[in-house]
Amino acid sequence: MLFDIVIVGGGQGGASAAMLLRQQGFAGSVAIIGREAEPPYERPPLSKEYLLGEKPFERLLIRPASYWTEQNVELLLGSEVVAIDPEARTVQLRNGNAIGYGELIWAAGGDPRPMNCPGSDLPGIHAIRDRADIDAILRELPDVERVAIVGGGYIGLEAAAALRTMGKQVTLLEMLPRVLARVAGPALSAFFEREHRAHGVDLRTGTGIVAFEGHKRLAGVRLTDESLVEAQLAVVGIGITPCVGPLLAAGARGGNGVEVDMHCRTSLPHIYAIGDCAAHENRFAQDSTIRVESVQNANDQAMCVAKAITGQQSPYVAVPWFWSNQYDLRLQTVGISAAHDDAVLRGDPDKRSFSIIYLKKGRIIALDCVNSSKDYVQGRKLVETGTVIAPVLLGDSSRQLKELALA
Repeated sequence: MLFDIVIVGGGQGGASAAMLLRQQGFAGSVAIIGREAEPPYERPPLSKEYLLGEKPFERLLIRPASYWTEQNVELLLGSEVVAIDPEARTVQLRNGNAIGYGELIWAAGGDPRPMNCPGSDLPGIHAIRDRADIDAILRELPDVERVAIVGGGYIGLEAAAALRTMGKQVTLLEMLPRVLARVAGPALSAFFEREHRAHGVDLRTGTGIVAFEGHKRLAGVRLTDESLVEAQLAVVGIGITPCVGPLLAAGARGGNGVEVDMHCRTSLPHIYAIGDCAAHENRFAQDSTIRVESVQNANDQAMCVAKAITGQQSPYVAVPWFWSNQYDLRLQTVGISAAHDDAVLRGDPDKRSFSIIYLKKGRIIALDCVNSSKDYVQGRKLVETGTVIAPVLLGDSSRQLKELALA
């Protein structure tokens, strides 16, 4: 088989690339190769609404199955690319078939990083990355009273909130001194730690894992202090490993992801990469080259590639944004706070509605907004422009951010 465009990955980035190509007027043949049997669907609700049973799978579909037929996009589902021949412009599938391409868009995302300790292969230990992961958890939950969650990032905290809402006894274990340590400042970490503990989560930071224990099935988690946390089910959320092996083996530059330029082109001709696996230059980040694991990044990079392929070169310059729902809290983040040298609290955490504004050399570089959508919407422009506003003014929540920007 030969297609003008082959997209590897049936997640948000791959689906968006196909849709945007059609919206930009591309009329050639397009195929999406996906490892899962389902048509493209949204991943973020998996650890929230889908786990809680609030949103059926059909509502997670990015488009109805009929859409892909109507748009003449061929879905090659249940297939995995294991090798690439850049000179022949072919990808080889695990079943031995080869597919030719004119342009290749790599949107394969990443796989959950596993625990490498004794007992990590016991039944009852799960990741949260796709529908099958959640379905497996839901099948086991009726016989589960105690759950251990490994990792205090977004996935771990969202899973903890959902499972506590479902009445399970939850212990959350984070190796670092605080939750969300890689993505947020100490004040936000402390707020979410208090919230989870108030909801009954046994949240332990600075805690490592020695082994998973059990006979034929998980029964507990042994910690570095030699204590045992009883658990009939565990959720491991310690990050992802980018799925870029075939690209690197074919000679693409990269390591923790595949490197791309401002138009999402890899170092291999006629091959682009987008989404979680694409290491790109981002002027809003401390490091010049980063990976951003978000729906926004996947969608915006898909647009960048669609425009490049249709002759409308437009470099990728989008400001990153993220969100997380936990209990009745909605966290909205814009920008990347890692390089901040000052932080301003705006509002009252005790009222569960506030924002934290991060500054670097006086310029606004990021905001974390909890149940404060107005600050998030108005703060986005301030991050994009690197606006300078005196901290004493930023902390005055009686004044809107858009007013301060004009002062």
